[in-house]
Amino acid sequence: MNVLINLDVDDLEKAVAFYRAAFDLHVGRRFDGVVEMLGSAAPIYLLEKAAGSATPNATRDYQRHWTPVHLDFVVDDIDAAVNRAVAAGAVLEQPIATQRWGKLALMADPFGHGFCFVQFLGRGYDELLG
Repeated sequence: MNVLINLDVDDLEKAVAFYRAAFDLHVGRRFDGVVEMLGSAAPIYLLEKAAGSATPNATRDYQRHWTPVHLDFVVDDIDAAVNRAVAAGAVLEQPIATQRWGKLALMADPFGHGFCFVQFLGRGYDELLG
C-alpha cells in the first residue's frame, strides 16, 4: 500500500515555493489546481482551495489551526532543517526539544498546517523500549 499526502492551500505558487525551499522538494506533475511535490518518502499534493470555501464540516481557513494529523519530516540535522524552513516562511512554534529518542521541532507552514522535524538519536524510538 502506498500513501499520498494532500494539503489544501490558498495560493498554489506560494505553496510550491515554500515546499521547494523548506524541504528541497521538486515539482512532479501539474494538474488543474494541483501540484505534485516529489523528493520525500511519499508524494505531497498541493491542492488549491480558496479560503472560505466549503468542506464537509466547515469552511477553509488558512490561519494556524490544529488537527490530529500532521507531517513529520525525519532529518539528519534538525538545526539546519529548522533554519531552512523558517527562512522559507515556516514558524517555529516551540524550541527544539531533546528527548531520549531524539530531537523534535514543532513547526507550522504558511498555510496553517502543523508539521514537525524529527532527528533520531541513538536507536530512535527504540530507546523507549529500554
